[in-house]
Amino acid sequence: MLPKNPKQIEEILKPLQLSSETYGAIKQKMDDDMTNGLSTDQHTLADAKMYITYVRAVPNGTEVGNFLALDLGGTNFRVLLIKLDGGEVTMQSTIYMIPEAIMTGTGAQLFDHIANCIDSFIEDKKLDRTVELPLGFTFSFPCKQEGLAKARLVTWTKGFNCSGVVNEDIVRLLHESVAKKQIKVRCIAVINDTVGALMSCAHEDNRCQIGLILGTGTNACYMEKIERVQQWDGDDESPQEKYLYKNGVSIIYV
Repeated sequence: MLPKNPKQIEEILKPLQLSSETYGAIKQKMDDDMTNGLSTDQHTLADAKMYITYVRAVPNGTEVGNFLALDLGGTNFRVLLIKLDGGEVTMQSTIYMIPEAIMTGTGAQLFDHIANCIDSFIEDKKLDRTVELPLGFTFSFPCKQEGLAKARLVTWTKGFNCSGVVNEDIVRLLHESVAKKQIKVRCIAVINDTVGALMSCAHEDNRCQIGLILGTGTNACYMEKIERVQQWDGDDESPQEKYLYKNGVSIIYV
C-alpha cells in the first residue's frame, strides 16, 4: 500500500536524490567519455563510441517529394510512404511482423523478407512501379557508417542474430534483395532511430538539435562541430556540423 502522506513519500525517495556535486561528477564523466569517443586514439576503448551518421543538416521546411521509409528495430517492421510538400507532411504506413525464425536465420532471409514487405506495400498502396522511389532506412542497431548510404553492422541486439550481416554493408544487402523482386527503390540514406526522431522534429522546428529515444533501448544523437570529430574523413565544406549518436555500455544507446 502506497503512503498517502507527502512527507512519507519524500522520505522514501530521499535516498534517490543526488547532490549537486554528484550531478557535476556525472556530467564530467559523460563529457570525458564523449570526448574519448570522438577521438581517433581513444575511440576503440571508449564506452561512448560516438558513431558518425554523415547527416549534415536538418530539414528547413522546403523539402518536396515522395519517399519510402523503412523502420527496423524490433519484432515489428514498418514501411512508410511519406509525401513532403514544404511544411506539409502526409504519411501512410503498414506494420509487418518479423518471425523469430527470420530474426535468428540468415541475413539473406531477413532482407528478402524486408523486400517482400516493400513489394506488398507498393501493391497495397497502388504505387507506380515504373517510377524509382528514394528510400530512407532507419536501422536501429549499432553500425559503423562509411557514408550517408553505407553502414556496416557492428553487432546485433534486441533478439536479432542473423548470420552473414555483421561487418557487412546493410544497404548493399537491402539492394540485393529488392533487386530479386525487381522493385524500383534506391536507398539514399541509412540512419539510427534517434536521427530519424531528430529529423522528424526538426522538420517542424528547425531549432531542434538533439534526438532521444526511450524505449526498448535508450538512444540519443546530437549535432557536433566537425572540428571536434577526429574520426571525420569527409570534406570540410559547409555545413560544419554533423549528427552523431553514441553507443554506451552493453550496446545501449545513452
